[in-house]
Amino acid sequence: MSMLFPSQKRAPSWLVCYLVALTFLLPGVTQAQESSLPSIGGAGGGLISEQQESEIGRQVMISIRRSAPQITDPLVYSYLNDVIYRLVPSAPLKNRDLTLAIIDSPDINAFAVPGSIVGINGGLVLNASSEQQFASVLAHELAHLSQRHFARRMEQQETSAPLTIAGMLAGIVLSAVTQSDIGIAAIAGTQALSVQNMLAYSRAHEQEADRVGMEILADAGMDPRGMPEMFETMMKQNRLQGSRLPEYLSTHPLTQNRVSDTRNRAEQYPVRDIQDTQEYHLIRSRLQVHYARSAKVAVETFRDYMERPDTDKTDAIRYGLAVAHLRDSDPGSAVIILEKLLKGSPGRITYIVTLAEALIDQQRLDQARDILREGLARNPGNYPITYTLARLETANGNGEAAAEYLRQLTRQMPRQEHLWSRLAEAEGLARNIVGVHRARAEYEALMGDLEAAQRQLRQAQEKLPAGAPMRQVVTERLTEITERLNAQRS
Repeated sequence: MSMLFPSQKRAPSWLVCYLVALTFLLPGVTQAQESSLPSIGGAGGGLISEQQESEIGRQVMISIRRSAPQITDPLVYSYLNDVIYRLVPSAPLKNRDLTLAIIDSPDINAFAVPGSIVGINGGLVLNASSEQQFASVLAHELAHLSQRHFARRMEQQETSAPLTIAGMLAGIVLSAVTQSDIGIAAIAGTQALSVQNMLAYSRAHEQEADRVGMEILADAGMDPRGMPEMFETMMKQNRLQGSRLPEYLSTHPLTQNRVSDTRNRAEQYPVRDIQDTQEYHLIRSRLQVHYARSAKVAVETFRDYMERPDTDKTDAIRYGLAVAHLRDSDPGSAVIILEKLLKGSPGRITYIVTLAEALIDQQRLDQARDILREGLARNPGNYPITYTLARLETANGNGEAAAEYLRQLTRQMPRQEHLWSRLAEAEGLARNIVGVHRARAEYEALMGDLEAAQRQLRQAQEKLPAGAPMRQVVTERLTEITERLNAQRS
C-alpha cells in the first residue's frame, strides 16, 4: 500500500485503513466487521492469497466509508475513474476491476491497498501542475498493486515481533466511532515504531514502482517525465513543512537521489508533445472552488485570474468562475458563462451537467431536463448526466423517475454507497416501501452492518405476497446476507 503526503495538520486518517488491513493479516486476529481471514503461513510459506487481498480490500473500504469524508461529485468521479482506466490496460494487474475512493481533503495523497482499492485525495489534482504529474502518482500506485509489494512486505515482516493487537483494534474502533484522531494517538503512543516498520516500503520497492509506473505512463501515451516533476513538488512541500517529519517520509524513502534517478530514467523515453486534456483543467477548477475558504473567495479568485494580463483567459478559468458563482448562490451569472462555453464546445458533458445544475437551482426544471436528456441520448448510461437527471426529478417531486435513473446507476456501480442512499430517498418519494428497504439493505451491507441489512431485507420480504417474483429476489439476497452474517459470527 502506498501513501503520498498526508495532511500536515493532523495525524493521517489513512493510518486507520492501513492498520485495519494489517490486523486482517496477523495470525489469531478475528475480523470485527465481516468474516475471518486465515492467517499467513509461516516464514517461507508464500505470499498472501488473492482471496485474502480481496477481503482486505473490502474491509478497508468499509473503514473508509465509515470514517473518511468522500467526494461524491459525479463529474469529479468520472474524470478520475477515466484516468485510472486509461492507465489500467498498460498495468500488469491480474485484477483490473478497481474500486476508486476519492477522499475529500486538499492535501496531496494517494494510496493503493490489496483488493484493488485505489484512493485519491482531491488535493492531488489541485497540487499537480499538469495531468502528466497527476497521472504519474496513479501509475506509481498501480505499480505497487501489480507487483504485490504489500504482500511481499508482509512476508518479510512475518518474523518480526508481534504487535499488540488488542491496542491496535481499540485504537481503530475508537477512531472510527468518534471520527477523530484519539484512537490514532493511542496507537502512535505505543506502536509507532512497529507500525512504521510494518508499513514502510523498501527503497527497492519504491524504485521498482517508479520504473513500472513510468512504463505504464509511456505505454498509455502519457509522459513519464511527469513522475520526477511531481516528486520535485513533493520535495518542495516537504521543505515547507519545517522540522515536522511528514508521514510520507516514514513510509516512502523519497530522497533527492531518488528524484534524480527517476529523472534520468524518464529522460531515456522519447520526447513527445503530450498535451493535457481539457477535462483535467476543468475538474481542477471545479475542485479549486470546492476547497476555497468561501464562495466569495472563489468568485474573487477566478475574477482575479480573468483580469490578470499575464494569464491566458482559458475556458477552464471561465468554467471555474461559473462554478464559483453557482456555489455563491448566483446561478444566473453561472448560466450566462456556461451557455457561452457550451456554444463553443457543444456536447461537452461537464458543461451540460454544470449548466443543468445552475438551471435546477433557478427552478428552470423543464429546460434543464431537455438539456440533460439530449446529452444522455448522445451518451447513453453516462454517470454524471444520469445522476443529475435523478437530482432534477427528486427536486420536482417525481420519485419514480428519479428512482429509475438511480436503479440504472446502482446496476452500473453497485459499490457506490451514496447511490443506494439516494435510491432509498427516491423510493420513499415514490412510496415504494419495498424499494426503500432493498436500497437501505445494500447501503448497510456496504457500510459493513450486515445485521441492519438483514433486518431491511426481512421487512421487504414481509411486505411482498408469497409467489411474487420480487419476493424471490429479496429472499435470495436475504439468504446471501444471512450466510455472510453467520460466517462472521462463527
